[in-house]
This record gives sequence, structure tokens and C-alpha cells, in this order.
Amino acid sequence: MGRSRKAHQAVTREVASGVAELVADPDVPDAWTLCVDGTPQSHVDLGDPTRIEFEYVRRLAHVVDLVAPPRAPLRVMHLGGGAVTLARYVAATRPRSAQQVVEIDAALIDLVRDRLPVDRTWRIRIRHGDARAVLAAAPQDAFDLVVTDVFAGARTPAHLTSVEYVSLAARALHPGGVYAANIADGGPLAFARAQVATVGAVFPHVCVLAEPAVLRGRRFGNLVLVASRAELPIADLARRTAGDPFPGRLEHGDALTRFTGGARPTTDETATQSPPPPEGTYGLGA
Repeated sequence: MGRSRKAHQAVTREVASGVAELVADPDVPDAWTLCVDGTPQSHVDLGDPTRIEFEYVRRLAHVVDLVAPPRAPLRVMHLGGGAVTLARYVAATRPRSAQQVVEIDAALIDLVRDRLPVDRTWRIRIRHGDARAVLAAAPQDAFDLVVTDVFAGARTPAHLTSVEYVSLAARALHPGGVYAANIADGGPLAFARAQVATVGAVFPHVCVLAEPAVLRGRRFGNLVLVASRAELPIADLARRTAGDPFPGRLEHGDALTRFTGGARPTTDETATQSPPPPEGTYGLGA
């Protein structure tokens, strides 16, 4: 960034979604965490965009690594912008990839552009808009990968959780393309189970990546859903997820059917936002 970290240990700005704060990583030069209303949203290492701090983003990065041969360019739509962490990873590992990043908070886009600028040689277009509206307007068969990672505060908006929404993603993907979504849940996992059923109502091949404690409902946390009309690289995804610093587990097939537990797909009529995290989760509360 070319700025002294001593002079810029933290940056706070009012944005449409609340108060955004960029907090300097005490251990890594030119690395920052973006928080909105106290909830960590993104971590970015400007010196090394392949360094991933958040575990769920690492699992999304595994998907990026496996959806095509190494370094082959991808066409990617990122729904939910944050600090553009995953798009930076794609640009660094798959040169010439064409990417769109959609963020509903214009002031947050301005903050990221100002303080965490994206390399101008990368083909990343950051645009202001509602994720579903932009997805609905996308051309058919236009993308290799569509990623949903949208949170209003710490909750996924209801209109991004339905069969109708996932069907829009399927329409925008080419026949062998991959859909991935980051969600959060805990306790009885009713929201997560319904989301698995929802994605499974659109795509024939689905898996879930998460820490075992989250999958058992013992801890509130992130789950990454991955889906496609084509076979998924299950073995490689499972191996990489198990080898993460905080090892995760992949569920698919019969095990995923048991996890779903008969939950019904969510429609626009029945959609609700994801549950709020307990106090103290993600640094919230006392």
C-alpha cells in the first residue's frame, strides 16, 4: 500500500451497513482485517494474496483450486464483496481470470478501493448492487464459478437463501460450473439443513465442508456448500479440508442425506435470514 503502518494502525468509517473498521494484523506487514459493526468480514494480505486467514475462505479457495486445471483462468462471480479476499486469490493463482464482485454497500466499496486497492492488472470488476438482482441479470452459462458470501451484519439475507435464488446461480453457470456458498449456523442446524436441501433441489451433486464441531451442532460456525450439475472433486476436497490448520470434514452422499434429516427446501415464500450468532461469536459482545 505504500503507507506507514505506524500511522495507520486502524481505519474507521461509517458505511451503509454500519461502522467499518480496518484493523492492522499485528503479525503480518500489510495485512488487514475488515470488521463491520464488530463482526470480522474479511482478512487480506496485500503482500501475499494467496495467504488465507479465515478457515471458511480457505475452503472456498480449495474449491477455486480444484474446479479447473492449475492456473487455468476462470470466469467468476462473487456475490458479497467484503475486502475482495477470494477474488484476489483467484487473480494471483489463476492469471487472466475474469471476475465480477458484487457488493451492496457503496461506501464499503469506496473504503476497500481506497485502503486495500486491487492490482490494476487483475481483471476484477467491483460493482455496486444487490446480489440477487445482479445475478438475475447475468447472462446464461456465463460463469465457471458463482460464490455467495453475503452477510447483513452477521446474518445471510432471506432473499439469498431460496430455491429461486439458487436457480438463478445455476442459470448463470455453464453446465459443468460450480456453485459455492458460505453460511453460518449452530445448535440444531435447522438453517444449514434447509440450505443443503435447497441447494440439492437445484443441483444433483452437493457437498458440505465444515469443522466437525460445527457439523455436530456443538459450535456456531461457518459451513461451505459446494454444488454442481457435474461430479465434484470429492476426494481432493476432502483431503485438503482435512489438512487445514483447523481440520474440517466433508459430507456428501448418504452422510449428507442423514445430515439434512428430511429438511425441506426453502422457497421465496418460506425464506428467513440466517440465525444470529450467539454473543461472543466472531468477537461479538463482551
